[in-house]
Amino acid sequence: MNPSNVAVRSYAAYDSKSELKAFQFERRNPGAFDVQIDILYCGVCHSDLHFIKGDWGKITYPLVPGHEIVGKVEQVGTEVKKFKVGDVVGVGCLVDSCRTCPSCKEGLEQYCETGMTMTYGSAASNEPTGITHGGYSTKIVVDENYLLRIPSTIPLKNAAPLLCAGITTYSPLRYWKVGSGDRIGVVGLGGLGHMAVKLARAMGAEVTVFSTSENKRNDAMKLGAHHFVVSNDRVEMEKRQTSLTLIIDTVSASHDYNLYLGLLKREGTMVLLGLPEPTVVAAVPLVFKRRSLAGSLIGGIRETQEMLDFCAKHEIAADVEVIPMQEINKAYERMLKGDVHYRFVIDLQSLK
Repeated sequence: MNPSNVAVRSYAAYDSKSELKAFQFERRNPGAFDVQIDILYCGVCHSDLHFIKGDWGKITYPLVPGHEIVGKVEQVGTEVKKFKVGDVVGVGCLVDSCRTCPSCKEGLEQYCETGMTMTYGSAASNEPTGITHGGYSTKIVVDENYLLRIPSTIPLKNAAPLLCAGITTYSPLRYWKVGSGDRIGVVGLGGLGHMAVKLARAMGAEVTVFSTSENKRNDAMKLGAHHFVVSNDRVEMEKRQTSLTLIIDTVSASHDYNLYLGLLKREGTMVLLGLPEPTVVAAVPLVFKRRSLAGSLIGGIRETQEMLDFCAKHEIAADVEVIPMQEINKAYERMLKGDVHYRFVIDLQSLK
């Protein structure tokens, strides 16, 4: 190993089929604008599983997942102005972008026209391994412009999932200007869905959760939903036709969008956050009520900080189950069965 680089312990996927295993690698030595972070917690996102299995494209292995990262600053570069040693910071789904395209200049780095650099799995010439590796690891080095400040009132383990699940649901709620008087539907009550309920409720909206499982009813109401509907109950679904302002669809498994489009008012919008297999969308419910079917991808750095501050103000945090790194493969098995309320978070002390 190069003594000028940072030795890191982690768990990595070595191929698309095997369990994650221990992996030691090097991160770059912090440059002038870099911050080196001692990782304390990292959330486990369903997209981690999709990535390592190659569901969304070719992957370079070994790969260290994890993009919901919270830790403490332990070293800063000579030109760093925004952070100091000891600060509690977060790293979300992206760690760089071109910085010059219209999207980057507008603070929408996630839509960078040349492609954002993701926290893991992106080519990175400045990294010793040639690719970025994520938060299932003990340390990470990130440019200060792509770091978030974690408010002191949010427990760190509960803050980690906000860096993906939180911003992914907050961004569309803000973009479509959700507020008092709006009626919001949330499809799916998992890691994303439970955050969508909390955030929409805090914004003053009336929230209805749609799920295929009656077992989610009590949880939905405890999280702040006003109504709960089992989506295959035709009578209940018919009662709610043309009643919603906005639908936040958090489901990544294949499902029928047409089942929900009729629930929207005239000029209502259904926003997709998941990436399921392609499905056929009927034109009639869109055309006859001028409804829209849209999508949304995480959020930029500025908006993510806004989300964290909003959560602190409204005492919002993710519901988590903390696990040691050594239990990640069991956690994946449970996640595939929907057996998590509502986000696994890895305690990285288990690797130190």
